[in-house]
Amino acid sequence: MSEQRIVCRGVRGATTADSNSRDDILKATRQLLALMVRQNGIEQDDVGSALFSTTIDLNAEFPALAARQLGWIDIALMCTHELDVPGSLPQCIRILLHWNTSKPASELIHVYIKGAARLRPDISRLPPVNWDELEAWIEQELAAQQKCAAARRQE
Repeated sequence: MSEQRIVCRGVRGATTADSNSRDDILKATRQLLALMVRQNGIEQDDVGSALFSTTIDLNAEFPALAARQLGWIDIALMCTHELDVPGSLPQCIRILLHWNTSKPASELIHVYIKGAARLRPDISRLPPVNWDELEAWIEQELAAQQKCAAARRQE
């Protein structure tokens, strides 16, 4: 029986926020992160770290807060701004997950949604998204995290 080799892979994703507001940045980031996790079968314990970037026109909130809201408490997260390249896509949020997995790079599903779908059509193999179902999943995750936080406060 051969042993599966675990390596660190980079899973990429990008989306756009509807506006430079805290709520829109967090909503867009949660949607993107949820799709990246669900499409690839990523478990939190297998994530080494995550890098979140925004274009300079998005500064109302740290996008990594969306990951914290979804329970990514023990994962190293960092936020930064993208280079301000003339003509680049505005209001863009990008995520790079460092994922420990046995999957080959060719099997990773990189997620580009909303206005960012045009950035990498060559590698985005995302099936149609049921946005209502995705939002329901996110709400379940947020509710579960709130219950965990309340239980920790009572200890």
